[in-house]
Amino acid sequence: MEITIRPYQSEDLIPIVNLFETTVREINKKDYSPQQIQVWSQACQKFLRQPEFFSRLYTLVAVREGQIVGYGNMDTTGYLDHLFVHKDWQNHKVASAICDHLEAYGSSLGVHEITVHASITAKPFFEKRNYVTIKENQAVLQGIALTNYYMAKQLRS
Repeated sequence: MEITIRPYQSEDLIPIVNLFETTVREINKKDYSPQQIQVWSQACQKFLRQPEFFSRLYTLVAVREGQIVGYGNMDTTGYLDHLFVHKDWQNHKVASAICDHLEAYGSSLGVHEITVHASITAKPFFEKRNYVTIKENQAVLQGIALTNYYMAKQLRS
């Protein structure tokens, strides 16, 4: 069965929050310390308190056989905020499909550049998509620094 990419719906909130937390705990643990994983994965709780976060952005979900296997979102300036894929669906082109749609959305808005703060784990994915690292960054969550990379990709006019 194929993966379907569709717009976010309010009933997607809990599955997306669970996917976020599980992905950080299971996939990102190879690149971040246990303490970093703990504070990062707990960040998902803010989404339960601020459910409008996902509807405020252009959020897409990837669905296969009725299950959400990934999601991503972007604002109107071309900032790609989230791109997460379920731990069991890594390397199945889910992130690529979502990113293709998000980049097309940015292009349809007339955005010339897509930017992202990519995790250590996600950096190679974005590099394969022709994103260039602008600078290394330290995001601080609950006093704990997490390395990420501010990256950009030029869109064709």
